[in-house]
Amino acid sequence: MTPLESASMTAPAARQPGVDLPDPADDPVVQEVVRNKLEGIANEMQTTLLHSAFSPIVKEGMDCSAAIFTADGQTIAQATAIPIHLATMIPALKAVRDTYPVDTMSPGDVYIMNDPYCGGTHLPDITLFVPIYAEGQVIAFSVATVHHQDVGGMEPGSIPTRATEIYQEGLRLPPLKFRDAGKPNETLEQILRYNIRVTDTFLGDLHAQLAACLVGARRVAELSSRYGMDTLCRIFTRLLDRSEAMTREALRRLPEGTYRCVDYLDNDGVELDKRVRIEVAVTLRDGTLHCDFTGTDRQLRGPLNCVPSSTQAAVYYVLRALTDPQIPTNGGCFRPVTLHLPEGSLVNPLPPAPVNARTATIKRICGMIIGALAEANPAELPATSAGISVMLAFGGTRPDGSPFIVSELIAAGTGASRYGDGVDCLQTDGTNSMNLPIEALGTDAPIRVHRFGLRRDSGGAGWFRGGLGVVKEYEFLADGIRMSYRGERHSTRARGLLGGQDGAMSQAAIHRRDGSIEPIASKTTTTVNAGDRLVVETAGGGGYGEPGRRDPAALASDVANGKVSSEAADTLYK
Repeated sequence: MTPLESASMTAPAARQPGVDLPDPADDPVVQEVVRNKLEGIANEMQTTLLHSAFSPIVKEGMDCSAAIFTADGQTIAQATAIPIHLATMIPALKAVRDTYPVDTMSPGDVYIMNDPYCGGTHLPDITLFVPIYAEGQVIAFSVATVHHQDVGGMEPGSIPTRATEIYQEGLRLPPLKFRDAGKPNETLEQILRYNIRVTDTFLGDLHAQLAACLVGARRVAELSSRYGMDTLCRIFTRLLDRSEAMTREALRRLPEGTYRCVDYLDNDGVELDKRVRIEVAVTLRDGTLHCDFTGTDRQLRGPLNCVPSSTQAAVYYVLRALTDPQIPTNGGCFRPVTLHLPEGSLVNPLPPAPVNARTATIKRICGMIIGALAEANPAELPATSAGISVMLAFGGTRPDGSPFIVSELIAAGTGASRYGDGVDCLQTDGTNSMNLPIEALGTDAPIRVHRFGLRRDSGGAGWFRGGLGVVKEYEFLADGIRMSYRGERHSTRARGLLGGQDGAMSQAAIHRRDGSIEPIASKTTTTVNAGDRLVVETAGGGGYGEPGRRDPAALASDVANGKVSSEAADTLYK
């Protein structure tokens, strides 16, 4: 038996009054055992959620997250899940604790919220919170977030790209009790039932969240029984402080200075011919990271506004991407970060601005911060990724009269670096979900997928090539299907680095059954009918280095595998 295994099987001795024993919370072996146990609990929560969920976007697309927090609201462990969910849980839990002080909570309480203007993200992301008790005190919280298939609003799927106020996006929940000392809030459940289009799926996912949170609460309570409440809470403090110190040291190793980047979103979903400016100044100084968004456009009419919790999530993701991956991820990592978010701007809108498409903005912010810092260290950072997650929602009625709503997220190409080509078709920049399997889509909705493959020549040419986007073609098999399409990179490109070329732009079009073609200007909400087809082509990542330096064998392999055309090989790689 190894020392680590032995330590994991034996609880530290309790501290006796008047006896000067070493504090077990200071033992690095005990700290590591507890840290790994906490991360295992968070991942068990995530697995429970995925295996219990009803909707394809959760059980197949994995658009959900789970984490454990300390009693004062700091992340102590998180599952391998969606980075922007995990970061936005932090202000969401603060809103719950502000509304329901910890000393007023009781065992069996469960809290719920989704309001973006008090710590949430967008309305489909509903979060549940369960206080964890030991020795009669709250020592932690078990938290789970799910992107729900529908929360009401003006369009099936609750992601209307033409929304101009949050009231059009669905049901808005401030911090509320979902369970009161174990007793269901039947009034709230009735309100939810009457406002959701696919009630059974919604409630199934909600109760999967609750199951995940209860698993987390039970496991952490068991851990407290083993180590003692006081010892466990001191270990929490040590873990947080250690991650903070390691993060500050990692930031000190980066070149100090202020670095700037400007980029644009295609449009706001309402004014389709007007691009949206985002500007960020990133300052690294003495182990701190500060992001100033002065110069960013004012808040938009359409739903790409990004509330502070979401903007914060983007910055936290980049912080972890830039620093040592061996640093345990917890709330201590985020202490060196400060933000300046101009009030009333795209990154700090005032209610009732719509926000359902904020993921597009989050992903662009992530790419911009990395792009700004590439100026300081181009040898280590990659070219720009496409940084998009095309969001599709389809809703209508099956032949048997039952309603359906399905959503899916389509990825694009990542940027290349000096270490190799970009990755084809990968979620990046704060998202970590999966594509919806074709079989799952066809089972849940009258939709057939005709094509799903890599998009030739979409990756930026370079010494190392940008990752490719994809082509996906859908045929609709019923009339009257409502479709929401939220795309990006239809009018801007992922930038190449050090002579690498930009990636290809996205494009999409509806091919009507009468032979007409309707190009999509990045975002639309429309009706499709039987025989219509949707063709989506996602953007590619930027290339790295001069294309003429590319290894001839690698280029020949690209041509043989259909990733680069013969024409592009002859013209772009000379």
